[in-house]
Amino acid sequence: MNSYELAILYDPDLEIDLDKASDKVKAIITNNGGFVTAEDNWGKRKLAYNIKGHDMAVYVFYTVSMDAAAVAPVEATLNITDEVIRFLITKPDVKAIKKAESIKASRAKHAKKEEANNEEAEEK
Repeated sequence: MNSYELAILYDPDLEIDLDKASDKVKAIITNNGGFVTAEDNWGKRKLAYNIKGHDMAVYVFYTVSMDAAAVAPVEATLNITDEVIRFLITKPDVKAIKKAESIKASRAKHAKKEEANNEEAEEK
């Protein structure tokens, strides 16, 4: 099983009842042998340009585990799904994610040291 990131732009009219559309997308993934490991809803945002007559869309990002052979059938099904305005399936850059996490940890460690130094200076 490979890990993929799936970005979906939903019809903005579905913002109130997004659960049905999200369940439909999850069913498409599950029916093709995959499963959703994480979901991140960014809400309704303005598009850079009109897509299918819409200037707004609901952005939802999924982290999905599925076989490489399942990507094409999922794409084909999402292409004909009415609720989906646009989608993109990508493979995450593991090296970049690890690098970002290490930088974040390093900054947190540095900030903790600075805080300790500041507290020590205040005590004097």
